[in-house]
Amino acid sequence: MKKTISMLLTLVMLLALCCSAYADNYTVGVCQLMVHDSLDQATQGFCDAMNKTMQEAGHTVDIDVQVAGDASLCTTVVNAFSAKRVDLIMANATPSLLAAANMTDKIPVLGTSVTDYADTFAGDIPANVTGTSDAVPFAEQAQMMIDSLGLVAGDQVGVLYCTNESNSLIQYEAVKALFEEKGIVVKAYTFSETTELQAVTTSMAGECKAVYIPSDNTVAANDTIVGTICTENNIPVYTSYGGSICYASLAIDYYQLGYETGLMAADILLNGKAPADLEIKTLTPTVTYNEELCGQLGIEVPAN
Repeated sequence: MKKTISMLLTLVMLLALCCSAYADNYTVGVCQLMVHDSLDQATQGFCDAMNKTMQEAGHTVDIDVQVAGDASLCTTVVNAFSAKRVDLIMANATPSLLAAANMTDKIPVLGTSVTDYADTFAGDIPANVTGTSDAVPFAEQAQMMIDSLGLVAGDQVGVLYCTNESNSLIQYEAVKALFEEKGIVVKAYTFSETTELQAVTTSMAGECKAVYIPSDNTVAANDTIVGTICTENNIPVYTSYGGSICYASLAIDYYQLGYETGLMAADILLNGKAPADLEIKTLTPTVTYNEELCGQLGIEVPAN
């Protein structure tokens, strides 16, 4: 009898260990391009969604968040994830997504804070890649600037972006075409190193009536420089990503963007969905006016 009870207790312990191992069997790597508010929010949303969904399903997940700091270091981060044999990679921003997709065609890769997946992969999105897009309606953004600033034909709008970010060029070309339809002059102010940003912004503030900033990670990470110079010169700034330096924006909620990405990741891990079966998601943007900054710049905030 004692021997039977001992064997039963051993079996129960083994089953408990197996169940515990099963509950902890998911490991996810997050490669975030750099530190700035929008990307930070997306990563937080992703982690919150993953932890909540896994907990509700009776599982836990180990999320390894790494901030590359520079596009050239994204490859190092995702290679470490491969060596760690993670079950899924979340790539926050386009350089992170490209690094992950180039590293593996086996591990599911979910992007977020990426504007255009088709353009990023030249129309051939890998089967193991999907995610969420921070694309916004450029026509509505351009019209919002025209209406709120009273822009007319002949006025010049500066578009500031980093040449190292391919998605920024896509956005520049889109808004350029839209403004030029109205006879508004558009000039690109570009830089490749952040050390150039102050000089480029100073030149722009002296030549333009308004500034448009796409969802450019490098500018967003250093936008206090832009905001200070433009405000001192009474030049209104409009951004695609929101933030404190813009007088107004038509932008998405990056926390919610990351959260949706986390739900997609859970669907892949828990339900066996293939990335190719999940459509790339976008969010509906919301209108925001910075009333204090509008007052300082003499811009009237619409009543509605």
